[in-house]
Amino acid sequence: MKIGTTIRAHRLQRGLSQGDIEKKTGLLRCYLSRVENGHTVPSLDTLSKIALALDLPISQFFAEDGMGRHLNPQKLSDDELKFLSQIRRYSANLNDSDRKLLLAMVRKFATATATATAR
Repeated sequence: MKIGTTIRAHRLQRGLSQGDIEKKTGLLRCYLSRVENGHTVPSLDTLSKIALALDLPISQFFAEDGMGRHLNPQKLSDDELKFLSQIRRYSANLNDSDRKLLLAMVRKFATATATATAR
């Protein structure tokens, strides 16, 4: 798996420079260069920052089948991505118990909405 090559391909496809990614993520350009050239393997947190800067789901960096072809991940709308980004940002401040409570509330809302829609 060549995460660095994948990052570079998506960055170039979007017409972004390493400096653009540096501004969006706070990661140093020289670090991004080492990642893209395969000299450094980023942590999941760092990979998440890069994915957000490239407007990609983090799964895109791992979405290869055995033949090296990219699989088509489920595309999220801009609103869904924004919502999930906000949840991610705020959930960093929650303890495990609060995260479980939040997830239970989301399940309950989703169930209630599905039930109301079915009527």
